[in-house]
Amino acid sequence: QVQLVESGGGLVQPGGSLRLSCVASGFIFTNYIMGWHRQVPGKQRELVASIISHGTASYADSVKGRFTISRDNAKNTVYLQMDSLKPEDTGIYYCKPHFLDVSWGQGTQVTVSS
Repeated sequence: QVQLVESGGGLVQPGGSLRLSCVASGFIFTNYIMGWHRQVPGKQRELVASIISHGTASYADSVKGRFTISRDNAKNTVYLQMDSLKPEDTGIYYCKPHFLDVSWGQGTQVTVSS
């Protein structure tokens, strides 16, 4: 079955960086656009970045210029490099393939605070 395992979150000060990883299994990774989403308490889950198989990426305006999504198709892994972090980036981050009806993984908590 499909598994999505996110890691790399933590506590970081404003202006700091984190690199998230998501290892996927159970589907043909290269067939799908992969996305990183974040869930902030009291708000809807939002898509922050997407990447198609050959590497073209897109970003939410709130993270453009600060976050970089990438993928390693040989490792079935998608990454999210987060720089210049702000307190409003705090949340649980999830990866998910677009247009594939699968359950969310456990996510990884990112907390940006001084």
